[in-house]
Amino acid sequence: MTKIVERKSRGVLSGKVAIVTGGASGIGRATALLFVREDAAVAVVDLNEREGQALVQEIVNEGRKAIYVHADVSKAADCQNAVRQTVRQLGKLDILFNNAGIIQRASVVELSEENWDRVMAVNVKSVFLLSKYAIPIMTKAGGGAIINTASGWGLVGGHKAAVYCASKGAVVLLTKAMAIDHGEQNIRINCVCPGDTDTPMLHNEAKQLGTPEDKFLSESAQRPLKRIGKPEEIAQAVLYLASDAASYVTGTALVVDGGGLAGSG
Repeated sequence: MTKIVERKSRGVLSGKVAIVTGGASGIGRATALLFVREDAAVAVVDLNEREGQALVQEIVNEGRKAIYVHADVSKAADCQNAVRQTVRQLGKLDILFNNAGIIQRASVVELSEENWDRVMAVNVKSVFLLSKYAIPIMTKAGGGAIINTASGWGLVGGHKAAVYCASKGAVVLLTKAMAIDHGEQNIRINCVCPGDTDTPMLHNEAKQLGTPEDKFLSESAQRPLKRIGKPEEIAQAVLYLASDAASYVTGTALVVDGGGLAGSG
């Protein structure tokens, strides 16, 4: 009798190493968990050490591989160290998910210069800095994938969100420019443009606007699918862009918003 041996299927990111910024919560957390379940090793990069370490422990308890790197992604030294620690502890770098982001709900008249600078630093400068240090390593290895978190509001404007819209619009075009520059090195660079997603940042927006949370979330759900998104749904789009399934996709802004922009022309 022939013995049938069951083989465990390999994940789509088997053997890959990824950095996930803003990895301790929201979309970053969901993506880090999805990546490791698809057999990648992950560096969780975040300012929140308590939540970052807890996530890494959760991953390790599942028998997967992850490290935590404390970093302010608006600072060059921290970004360089995040890349260095990833390569040193995990061996290489194949995927960079530039996901860290913040929002300030205000018009340009209401916005302080300090808040403008902080949002642009976290949302845009971080993409520049992490990519600056990651791309040479990916180039030496023969290629890689970079995914940036933009937003639907990087493609259309939004109420009382001037600096956020400016920052995410910058991420969209920075993504396209980098894709042009680094295609020759076999580095694919794309961005996801989520709609309203059930994350701590979305709930914080209600507080910033002084709107009751249930009313704010109800209004956020006014789109063709009649609900806000789940972090895990955005993570699936990021996984696609990081994987070989998207081997001919670069320079694109993938909208994942339940149809919110479908009627925006």
